[in-house]
Amino acid sequence: MSTIPMLRRVTKYTDVLVAIGIIAIVVLMIIPISAELLDILIVINITLAMIVLLVAMYNKEPLDFSVFPSLLLVMTLYRLALNISSTRLTLLYAHAGQVIQQFGAFVVGGNAFVGFVIFLILVVIQFIVITKGAERVAEVAARFTLDAMPGKQMSIDADLNAGSITEEDARKRRINIQREADFYGAMDGASKFVKGDAIASIVITIINILGGMAVGLLQQDMGGIAEVASTYTLLTVGDGLVSQIPALLLSTATGIIVTRAASDNTLGHDITGQVFSDPRLLAIAAGVLIALSLVPGLPMAPFFIIGSVLAVLAFLLYRSKKEIQQVQKTEDALAAAAETKKPENVFSLLHIDPIELELGYGLIPLVDNKQGGDLLERVVMIRRQCALDLGIVVPPIRIRDNMQLAPNTYILKLRGIPLAKGEIMMNHYLAVGADDKLSGIPTKEPAFGLPAVWIGESVRQQAELDGFTVVHPPSVLATHITEFLKRNAPEILSRQDVKALIDNIKKDYPAVVDEVIPGLLSVAEVHKILANLLNERIPVRDMTTILEALGDWAPLTKDPDLLTEYVRQKLARQIGLLYGDENGKILCITMDPQVEELIKNGIQTGDHGGYLAIDPGVAQNIIKKIVELFEKTGLMGKQLVLLVSPLTRIYVRRLMERTAPMIPVISYNEIPPHMDVESVGMVKI
Repeated sequence: MSTIPMLRRVTKYTDVLVAIGIIAIVVLMIIPISAELLDILIVINITLAMIVLLVAMYNKEPLDFSVFPSLLLVMTLYRLALNISSTRLTLLYAHAGQVIQQFGAFVVGGNAFVGFVIFLILVVIQFIVITKGAERVAEVAARFTLDAMPGKQMSIDADLNAGSITEEDARKRRINIQREADFYGAMDGASKFVKGDAIASIVITIINILGGMAVGLLQQDMGGIAEVASTYTLLTVGDGLVSQIPALLLSTATGIIVTRAASDNTLGHDITGQVFSDPRLLAIAAGVLIALSLVPGLPMAPFFIIGSVLAVLAFLLYRSKKEIQQVQKTEDALAAAAETKKPENVFSLLHIDPIELELGYGLIPLVDNKQGGDLLERVVMIRRQCALDLGIVVPPIRIRDNMQLAPNTYILKLRGIPLAKGEIMMNHYLAVGADDKLSGIPTKEPAFGLPAVWIGESVRQQAELDGFTVVHPPSVLATHITEFLKRNAPEILSRQDVKALIDNIKKDYPAVVDEVIPGLLSVAEVHKILANLLNERIPVRDMTTILEALGDWAPLTKDPDLLTEYVRQKLARQIGLLYGDENGKILCITMDPQVEELIKNGIQTGDHGGYLAIDPGVAQNIIKKIVELFEKTGLMGKQLVLLVSPLTRIYVRRLMERTAPMIPVISYNEIPPHMDVESVGMVKI
């Protein structure tokens, strides 16, 4: 028969077996037992006490042995039951089994008085030293644990509110704190059992001696008082020893548990690791002992022998530590070599920086503070300015050098894709708008593609006198970065950024957010609308107004393009501020009614919204006329807009998006009432 199923059946009923055992202990106090059975029960008592002591030594935390207070009570009751049984046999038959007889004979050694003194010394050691100290430590530990409970509970609540732990972790930690308080409280009470057991042992010993002598003299036919005293003292001392040895083991276990702090190691590892870890201390102790062995009058042999042993131990520990350090160095070197050889974490390769700026090695001085480079500070200001102008938080721009680029070249990347490129001549100035008459290196201004010339310091003053805009190299790059961010703002704005914007506005305007999200629109739909606004350089900083407009119109339509038009009308004052001049006037180019009618008739509705379906030749002609008018009238240096009807605005914008995306297209509904409109041209075909 297999032992595993048998063990499982036995362990299944351990609670029943323990209950029967405790009842048997109580019955043992009443029913007489034989001397042979008492021998077995005494050996079991010693064995259990030894196991408990070993468990206490090998536990790492007190709560690992949380059943100890209850176990201490049961074993104390068991030991008292054995004392009653042994007392009964001693008084009735002057014989309590071989274990008690041999323990008494061995300790007494033919002298009853010496045996009694030794027994009293064991009782005093247990009662005054171990039991009293363990009782005091348990009492203090229980008090400190209860006092610290509110602080520990507050610490758990703080970690839970900060998100450092989960609700399940918090629940487990609260249970551990409660168990710890219960354990030390129970230990405080259980230590009283040990104290009472020590007192009971003294009383039982006195009763056994006096009662045994009375029984031997009065009821049993013994030779004389000397024989009676010798017999009953031997039995009493033996009985006391077999009961006090387990009691001493349990008292020691109690002291170990209540005095032991939480550790990752067992008691043996902690003692050897903390006491005998430093060979220098052992060497000093060995030197002191050897020196004492040479002092006249002191015994030489014990001091010299122990000192020599410590010296050898210190030498062995020193060599061991050196070998361990050498092995550790070798292992670290092997681990470092293996780290370099093992494949890189694949997930790290999947990370893409939102915005990157790669510089050729000739442009590194732009970011080197030691060489006067201030590009990093400029990037910080650019991100701040974009937050004010566009209303979005631009992610950090990763700047790195690229040795594969030409020395004076830089590249701007968006999510790993190069979208813009430029060239900067260090120690030169960029004269924007300059022609071939100005000596220098012809080029194009990288941000807007305007004609320009790289000029030296000697030509700078002349270029400024001629009316050209002269720009320092860091300013050229900063301008290009700013324009790059504004041009690609719809793609820079991620869905996570939109969620952050919504959460930020919800702190002050929760009703507006709760009305729109998620009841009317999802975060994805709001993201699309904000991207539409940024695509035409309309700031999304006023999220409150945007969400209010969506709350007004989202119940009627879910089309993002149509909702964008409604939001633009709600942002009329902001749009007017963008395109108005210093006098509060908007200069515009209008469209001939026939052209507007042509566009309106070409609007078609499909599954994915409306689209414009007109003859491609006519569309190209319209675009050409618009661009020509802007180039002709734009010489005045004024901000111009293309003014169209609300119905056709979005389709005209889509028509112009690829060819002339920089031309702003607004509708009549997007002009604030307080602003004047002046037409400087009309698109006709």
